[in-house]
Amino acid sequence: MRGRTIQRHFRESLKSLTRNGWMTFASISAVTVTLLLVGVFAIIMMNLNKVADDIENDVEIRVLIDIIENQDEAKTAESKLQKEIKSLKGVETVVYSSKEDELDLLIKDFGEDLSLFEQSNPLHNVLYVKAANPQETAKIAEKIKKLDNTYDVIYGEGKVEKLFSFLNTSRNVGLVLILGLLFTAIFLISNTIRITIIARRDEIEIMKLVGATNSFVRIPFVLEGAWLGILGSVIPMTFVTIAYYNIHKIIAPKLKGELLQLLDISPLIYQVNALILLLGLFIGVWGSFMSVRKFLKI
Repeated sequence: MRGRTIQRHFRESLKSLTRNGWMTFASISAVTVTLLLVGVFAIIMMNLNKVADDIENDVEIRVLIDIIENQDEAKTAESKLQKEIKSLKGVETVVYSSKEDELDLLIKDFGEDLSLFEQSNPLHNVLYVKAANPQETAKIAEKIKKLDNTYDVIYGEGKVEKLFSFLNTSRNVGLVLILGLLFTAIFLISNTIRITIIARRDEIEIMKLVGATNSFVRIPFVLEGAWLGILGSVIPMTFVTIAYYNIHKIIAPKLKGELLQLLDISPLIYQVNALILLLGLFIGVWGSFMSVRKFLKI
């Protein structure tokens, strides 16, 4: 295709936007509102997914080691148990904590009254175990229970399984909702663009009757659809960026040091803005392409 023809197509697509002012406004409005919903919902779902991941990653197995009076035997038993746990499939980390460290944590959490136990510490040395896949926590805990020198294995049995089940259900529901919203966006925007092109079917038929090829007729409309998608993405991208920046600025400091954290502004905003822009561009081009095709068969 010659450069002059390409310039003509771009020029005609831009002229059509101003020539059909109300239809252009209606199409851009539909794109804007729908993509705004997509952008807001995407940010909410991505943050909820991070919360679910944070909760899962905080789950760990607490292995209480048998108390052995002989120090040498105790060290040998602890070393052996630690190696056996590390060798288990699916184990990511194993961290040792002495009974003195455990008492210090209790004193820190519950007050100096517990310091009375420093002279005769009744606690166990502990191994903190994390699974590479948090969903495998229960299976790994059951394997650890069968190893020698384990006094008790604590991981929230019963509650952890329910927690993972709830998180998996939440993820699946969120995925269904966002896919439903995306299909709704595609349907609404493509239909709005289709109505715009149907209103100009006479223009398409005249071009065909004077001998214009299908590609010559189609390209300006496809480019026009692309412009509609891009222009309709501007407000959603701007709103999402400003809104999330201000929300993050207010909430993030309050959650500092807590388990649950918001996703960082970057790269989240870039990812969501790219999704909005690409979705708007794709729907605009696809909607125009499919709508024009109907009127090329004359």
